[in-house]
Formats: sequence, C-alpha cells, structure tokens
Amino acid sequence: MSSEEEHSQTSSSSPPSSSLPLVSHFIGKKDNIVKAGRMTTMVNGCRDILVLYHQGQLHAMDMRCYHSGGALQYGDIEEFNGRLCIVCPWHKYKITLAEGEGLYQAVDDPTAKPLRKHWRSKGVKQRIHKVTEVNGNVYVTLNDSNEAIESDVYQTERYRTGLLKAQPKPMPKK
Repeated sequence: MSSEEEHSQTSSSSPPSSSLPLVSHFIGKKDNIVKAGRMTTMVNGCRDILVLYHQGQLHAMDMRCYHSGGALQYGDIEEFNGRLCIVCPWHKYKITLAEGEGLYQAVDDPTAKPLRKHWRSKGVKQRIHKVTEVNGNVYVTLNDSNEAIESDVYQTERYRTGLLKAQPKPMPKK
C-alpha cells in the first residue's frame, strides 16, 4: 500500500473534499462497520457490494461470489498461503480480499505420493472496490474498469429480479 493510500484510510484531520476520489459513495460510520464486522449495500443504484472490516483493514467487493452468486457476507475469512480470503459459503471458493483473485489448490504430479499441493491463482474473478476512511466516515469508490470480471454477472437487473428469487436462502449462523 502506498503512503498516500495509507493516509487516505487512516487520516482523521483532512477535510473530506480534499481526501476523496471524485466519485466516492458514503457507506457509513467506521465505528458501525467495525462493530458489525461487515455490511452490504447497493451503491449508485446499480452495484451490490460487501464492505468488511478484518484485522484493522476495510475491504469492499461485489457481494455475490463470481462462481454461482453465493452471498459472500456469510463467508468466513481465512488465510491461504499468507493471503487473506473470503470463502464463499455455497461452494467454498476462495477469493483474496486485496485483489479479488480466485485461489485453488493445485497438485504438480497426481501420481506422486505423497501429493504435493500448493495454492495457485485463477486470476482476478471478483471486482474489488476502493475504500477510503475520512474523519470516521467510510466511502467506497467503485472499480469502474471496462475489463469484464466474472462477478459482474451478478450485478445485472436480470439477476436481481429473476434468478435471485430462485436461490436458496442461507441459514443464519449460530
């Protein structure tokens, strides 16, 4: 993280207008997000995002898993090969919090015993958004890259109105 990015996430003395990217969306108070651990919201009337707080960091990403649209707000945060990931509760897909990469466990030679497994990247699969904190307020700037990312599929009105109604509701955690 550059010192400029670090400053924008931790500064509490600069005025919001000078510290925010031009198209930032107010998400909520940092204290409330820290207390809840994570929250979902629709940004700009078109993007469902998950904002989460873990180990002193705020992260934002599309809230539905790139694989099948699983609700990531119910996923566990785990570390794989030194990288923090959210694990989709539906099919256990691992997505890095920092880059949105899909991780999988690979085997070099399936005939060798014992198997030697290691983590590999599938590339960026989940759209990650920039989080900025100013004076205790949390803002998100949507990643507006024109490059298609697989999680984009679940950001369409067609998905929200049709397919989403057919999806099973997750069981609440105990």
